[in-house]
Amino acid sequence: MVLVKLHKKDGSILAAVCDADLLGRKFEDGNLQLDLTGDFYKGEARDDTEAGDLIRNADHVNLVGEQSVKLGLQEGVIETSNVRKVNGIPYAQAAIVHG
Repeated sequence: MVLVKLHKKDGSILAAVCDADLLGRKFEDGNLQLDLTGDFYKGEARDDTEAGDLIRNADHVNLVGEQSVKLGLQEGVIETSNVRKVNGIPYAQAAIVHG
């Protein structure tokens, strides 16, 4: 299960997705930081089907954690080359162009 929180602004939807076990933690690696302690990623638990639908229909996605990044790859919204790591934790961001 992953956590999904939708942020809506100016007609645009950003899906913040993170692995449930990472919520509330902070990861640092040099100048890079993943801060999952605030409300930004504090969403609802979703199975892969529900989360996949939300990711595909969003305009932007932020994905943090093994499960979340894997789901983004499966849904085709990111590519392996988009994935970065902070202290071993994978993350990716993407803008989705709807045709």
